[in-house]
Amino acid sequence: MAGKRERSLNELYLDDPERADAVVFGRRAAPGRRGFLKGAGLAALSAAVGGPIAFADRLPSGLLPVALAQGTPPGGPKILSFEGKEGVLVSLGDRPLVAETPEHQLDDDTTPNAKFFIRNNGIQPQVPADPEGWTLTVDGEVNTPLGLSLGDIKKRFPTVDLTMVLECGGNGRSQFNPPARGNQWTNGGTGCARWTGVRLRDLLQAAGVKPSASHTGHYGADQHLSGEAGKVVLSRGMPLAKAMEEHSLVAWAMNGVPLPAVHGFPVRLVVPGWPGSLSNKWLTRIWVRDKPHDGPGMGGTSYSVPIKPMVPGGKVDEKNSRDLQSMPVRAIITSPANGTELGAGARTLALRGKAWAGDFTVARVDVSIDYGATWLPSTLGQPRNRYDWQKWQANVTLPSEGYYEVWARATDGQGRMQPHVAGNWNPQGYGANAMHRVAVLVSA
Repeated sequence: MAGKRERSLNELYLDDPERADAVVFGRRAAPGRRGFLKGAGLAALSAAVGGPIAFADRLPSGLLPVALAQGTPPGGPKILSFEGKEGVLVSLGDRPLVAETPEHQLDDDTTPNAKFFIRNNGIQPQVPADPEGWTLTVDGEVNTPLGLSLGDIKKRFPTVDLTMVLECGGNGRSQFNPPARGNQWTNGGTGCARWTGVRLRDLLQAAGVKPSASHTGHYGADQHLSGEAGKVVLSRGMPLAKAMEEHSLVAWAMNGVPLPAVHGFPVRLVVPGWPGSLSNKWLTRIWVRDKPHDGPGMGGTSYSVPIKPMVPGGKVDEKNSRDLQSMPVRAIITSPANGTELGAGARTLALRGKAWAGDFTVARVDVSIDYGATWLPSTLGQPRNRYDWQKWQANVTLPSEGYYEVWARATDGQGRMQPHVAGNWNPQGYGANAMHRVAVLVSA
């Protein structure tokens, strides 16, 4: 009879982090008290991450080393195979199609179409034979309802080009504990493209918005997963003030070429700073309303966060929910990639990344290589226009060989900074923006 197979420390951390913490730190104290690496625990953890742990005395008890999370999901990430993409996106779902971009693939100043994340809610419609004849309706609380072809829109209204971040409302969802429902995004449900189109407000003003108007509702041509004809997949809306903002666009081009089919060809909304679900693809209708929109994806816990904190995993009180509007501040490390190994003698590490903050700008990005005990400021660039992401860079000195974790923390212009772990738990997993960490190993 074969003996019982012992789990490696890596497997133990993935399966039972509390037990792994006790093994590594020798912790038997009351919950909340910090343990310290010592003896066999330090040796075991060093072996698991591939080398001696730099700043081991500062490693917080209970922290799952980021190097040990690289193997999840089992077998590693599933790379998306999709025409027009470079084979770098990680698939999160096939029906509907959902895929994110690994952080190190977001190192470009402007995200190429081939690297841009995908978030579908239904079945992608067929490409129209005559895209210039595609019709967009603007109706509801307006004086003159409009039915404009894409060709008419291009001729009638001024064209603008803006480089802006688009981000899924659930970006960062995998950070929540207990897990929240939905696609388990890390930080890759985002991208920054150059969008070409017209201002949504120009169309609304041409239709003559009535004094009674207060909100919009949006509709696209994608088909419901059920296959039921006419059933709406997702129809979200926003306060009129956001729709009238000069950066909210009806766009037909992405990075200088017509929108790829998967990104909304021939025309889509781009509503920067707020959840990407507002930026309907394959756009067919803008309904101007005298009250908040109530389409699928509005109300209840849809794209909402708690007003007052709720018990993680607890029962939802829908009266304690508000729509998620401006996305939270976030910085990512785009170089080096997580799991980078450097040769013996390497003592300087050049860091690069991107940061953005919903409706706001980023005031600073700080980095740490000693588990947050000390922080160093980065050099932060300015956005090319409002809603562009901001590049940052920093050089750090590595005092020895061994295992390091590089942490990045952004602070917005209102003084709000990224937390160590995701806060304000909610069942749909919105608003998670914990600090980004990458593992780096310097060979002995």
